[in-house]
Order: sequence, then structure tokens, then C-alpha cells
Amino acid sequence: MVYPLTGNVEMANPDLPENIKNDYNEAKDIVNISPRGAAALLRLAVQKLCIHLGEKGKNINDDIESLVKKGLPKTMQQALDSVRVVGNNAVHPGTIDLNDKIEIAYALFGFVNVICEVLISQPKKIQEFYEKNIPEGIRNGIEKRDS
Repeated sequence: MVYPLTGNVEMANPDLPENIKNDYNEAKDIVNISPRGAAALLRLAVQKLCIHLGEKGKNINDDIESLVKKGLPKTMQQALDSVRVVGNNAVHPGTIDLNDKIEIAYALFGFVNVICEVLISQPKKIQEFYEKNIPEGIRNGIEKRDS
């Protein structure tokens, strides 16, 4: 009998940048044999996601702090920090043992997808609609109003 490696992990959000999607998929491929390894890869994915969102990428904690200062919703901060902390604990001695609680590793996949949905997919959909359906003259007037 073949043991499915990916379990019930959801597919990566299609709007994840390709380099981040590769980390996500690698984590998905190993989660059942190494939940710690999967959590570490997802932490790396979040660090890359912070860079994609315009942060420096040298220190993930500083990147999240910067995003919060720019208005990041609290739920997104909590999702980012959850992946960061669990991923850190996966590779450093900590209080979270993913071998005993694989469901924690599974939850991180959902968090990465939610982060992408809120910070990439939704703004992309709104911008596409706005540019396609709001006349340019009205958009210019709105930009003037808001400057």
C-alpha cells in the first residue's frame, strides 16, 4: 500500500509567486514524513512573501513589524507570526513538537494561502476590476482627490 505523502494539504494559492509556490509544494510533499521540515519550508515561504510585499527580507520579525506599521490587519500579523514561530521552533529547540502534533503543520499551509489571498489575490482582483470598469477620467479624479 502506498502512503500518500501530501495528505489532505490544500493546493497552493495560484497567486503565490512561483519561487514561493515551489517551497510550498516541497513542504506539501514532505509534511507526512517530516512535519518539522515542512514547517521550516513554510517559514521560508513566508519570509520570501514578505520580500514580495516590499520588505527587506533580512529579518522576518522586522519585516512583519514593518507590515504592521503600514496597516497590516491583525489577523494577517497573527498568521504570519504563527508560521514564523512554528517554523523557527521546527529547526530550533522549542516548546512545539510537530512530530506529536502534525495538525499544526497542516494548519500552516492554510495560513500561507490565507495570507496570499488577503495580501495578493484580493488586491489583484480589485485592481483588475477598477482598471477595467472605472473610466480613466474618473480614476484620475479619484487620484487627485486622494493626493
